[in-house]
Parts: sequence; C-alpha cells; structure tokens
Amino acid sequence: MWIKILIFIVVGAAAGALLGYFGQCSSGSCPLTANPFRGAIYGAVMGALLAFSFTRPSNN
Repeated sequence: MWIKILIFIVVGAAAGALLGYFGQCSSGSCPLTANPFRGAIYGAVMGALLAFSFTRPSNN
C-alpha cells in the first residue's frame, strides 16, 4: 500500500514540477505554475490526496 501512495506522490510532484517549469505564471500568484518547486509541492499534495482516495487500507 505504501508503495502505491509513494508512486502517486512522486508522479504528482513530477507533473507539478513540469507544469511549473513550462507554464510559468507571469504574476507569480498561481500556486501550481508559479515556479517548478512550488508546482512540485502542489503536485505532491494532489498526488497524496488521490492516493488516499484510491487505495484501500491493508489488513495487517
């Protein structure tokens, strides 16, 4: 289960960083596209939310 959650977080962070790099906002007020670092953080949070929404808890 933790592997799936980490995969979602890493993929979200990578997607956010790419959006932050290629889609930079001119004013800097856009949380997702202001810069790659902020985009990676925002993407990781979104990936974690998706991971916890779609994964089931294990019975360990």
